[in-house]
Amino acid sequence: MTQSKVVIYAMRRELRLSDNPIFHHLANPESKHGFSHLLPVYVFPAQQIDLSGFVPQGSENPYPAPKSAVGGYARCGPYRAKFLAESVWDLKTNLRSTGSDLLVRVGAYKDVIKSLVEGLKAKECQVGAVWMTSHEGSEEKSDERTVASFCAKRGIEFKLWDDEKYFIHDRDTGITDLNDLPDVFTTYRKQIEPLREKARKTLPVPEKGALPAYPDTDMIPSQQPPFIIPGTCEELVDAVVRPMKNFLKDLPDFPEKAASSHPFRGGETSAHKRIDHLVMSGGMKSYKDTRNGLLGLNFSTKLSAYLAQGCVTARQIHHALVAYEDGTDTKYKGADGFGEGDNQGTETVRMELLWRDYMRLCHQKYGDKLFRVEGFNGKQTDYEGEDKKHGWRTANTSIALPGQEPTPEKVSEILARFNAGTTGMGLIDASQRELLLTGYTSNRTRQNVASFLAKHMEIDWRYGAEWYEMLLVDYDVSSNWANWQYLAGVGNDPRGAARIFNPVKQAFDYDKDGTYVRAWVPEVAKFENLENVFQAWTASKEDLKTAGLEDNIMVTDPVKPIKFNLDHKPSKVKKRPFFRKRGPKNRDAQGSAESPGSSDGHSGSGGSPDGSGGSNGPIESNCAGAGSDQAQQTYQGSSRSQSSSNHGGRSHSHHHNHHNHHYSRRGNDYTRGGGGGRGGRGGGGGAYASSHGNHSTGGGYRGGGRARGGGGGSGGHHHHSEQQVASQFQTDA
Repeated sequence: MTQSKVVIYAMRRELRLSDNPIFHHLANPESKHGFSHLLPVYVFPAQQIDLSGFVPQGSENPYPAPKSAVGGYARCGPYRAKFLAESVWDLKTNLRSTGSDLLVRVGAYKDVIKSLVEGLKAKECQVGAVWMTSHEGSEEKSDERTVASFCAKRGIEFKLWDDEKYFIHDRDTGITDLNDLPDVFTTYRKQIEPLREKARKTLPVPEKGALPAYPDTDMIPSQQPPFIIPGTCEELVDAVVRPMKNFLKDLPDFPEKAASSHPFRGGETSAHKRIDHLVMSGGMKSYKDTRNGLLGLNFSTKLSAYLAQGCVTARQIHHALVAYEDGTDTKYKGADGFGEGDNQGTETVRMELLWRDYMRLCHQKYGDKLFRVEGFNGKQTDYEGEDKKHGWRTANTSIALPGQEPTPEKVSEILARFNAGTTGMGLIDASQRELLLTGYTSNRTRQNVASFLAKHMEIDWRYGAEWYEMLLVDYDVSSNWANWQYLAGVGNDPRGAARIFNPVKQAFDYDKDGTYVRAWVPEVAKFENLENVFQAWTASKEDLKTAGLEDNIMVTDPVKPIKFNLDHKPSKVKKRPFFRKRGPKNRDAQGSAESPGSSDGHSGSGGSPDGSGGSNGPIESNCAGAGSDQAQQTYQGSSRSQSSSNHGGRSHSHHHNHHNHHYSRRGNDYTRGGGGGRGGRGGGGGAYASSHGNHSTGGGYRGGGRARGGGGGSGGHHHHSEQQVASQFQTDA
């Protein structure tokens, strides 16, 4: 390698060959980059991946197993680890097809880069530059700084490229100062529209032989001991998955009648096959109508995991849709709607891609406040002090408020049951078990799970965010944490604390025959009555005996029993037990859709980010007015006060008594309706009170939408949808 000049491309979450600015630049002869050799390298990072699977028996992993800050959970569970390993190997295979290759390493980026630079120098190979793509996240930014610092000391060029896996390029948003980024998605969306014309063109796959040569293998320094790099995809998957096989004691058996909704293989190749399948099968066209599904492969796009790892870019998805809509790509000929222009499904997919962009921009704007308990809308003060100030229930005795009820020890028990899916709340348990066993759960259930933990249980929402970080196959740092904030009422949701999902009502609305809950919680499958399926404690003694559940903890001690009537009539409340606080008149009607949170970057919860989703039936929302009637549960600045009962503004105790919470089919003992969303038909619901008057909590969701309103109805009944929060965890649930 005489007179060689090497550029090291340290890859992270851009695991693709196509539409990759760095590969495109290096393959373009007009760029005149001057590099004779290219060394792409992917590092499995020690701060996020347990590397003990790369260590031979008898040796010790020098890096501690990475754990989350609040719950102490593993940072990356088996499902994302497997998907990531498959994605890395797919990129390696694709690079080989062009005459290049991908070097796989483990450890810390600074250690790996240092080893490569020094090893190549010893072989008389000059490292002319180290390039990386910019990514969001405190650890990612730390890696960028440390590598840049190392390069500066060695006189090596360091370049940080823009992350272009998103829909609209940062330079095309019109926002030059992040402080000008709107805190409401709808405002941002209006600045960007029309979406169909905004995305940049995609970049082609480099032709064979176009990239600078890959260094001779004998010139590349070996992996630093004690680690050994596997030589096959199967061995690589085993190395990253093996340490995570026992991430939970007593993992439940996989139910016989359940199946994974996300059995997809990682990698760029699979990502493009998935896009083509969605177009040809009609999945893209029907997306708006199916995205609230709970079971199956095609109710949502399932592209979120590919987007999270950069196996595909949002603009590649967009341009595939354009080719289908315009009829310019014959491979889509025969697909329903081919050549007929955009439709509601493809429009909604683009909306969700934009939501994903927006979550990343919010992360850029607020930085590490993404991980703070007070969220985006709190004050940036001492972290521990903010934990104390908010009064969230916690399992941490050192920061729990004096007299916290339940006690930290009890909260720890509740969290264990919440994670294992044994709370006694059918929809929540089904979702948590599906997540445990497959690494995936739908957007609709993700919203309910987050609301249940943060709003019903008032437990520090970060436990849930960290649990999702560990288990979700489609985990994305910006989308996951921003969506949990949104649903916890501390993010950029204009409704804040007033948005609460009733998981019983949601189960009736979205699991109409109980198929989903019965599939994932087989213990309740024998019940004929849906009320019993969704809350086993409501079953008769005879039915419980028949099902063998008399002594089951979901029956004897449900974490949060909710009384729920099916008479379609609100229960009468003689006296309002708290002062009714009026909410702001001007509120964003973004509430339907997968906006905040997303499981699909696009995909997920009924409606659309601007509130236009939902059915056309009679609308009478069961949502509390924005910021109103929530038992004085408000967020003012960074503090979270809640007064009900005699707890002096602190979080009150929840009694596990079957009569404590009385919910009607309409929602929650609402006493009066609030105002509707902008231009929507549905009004917000009023407040509700518990049957005993000792617990009152605000209702939930934005009533109307921008066009048709958020809720839906049929058959003349006032059937109310708990407004599809624009929340779509990740990008695809």
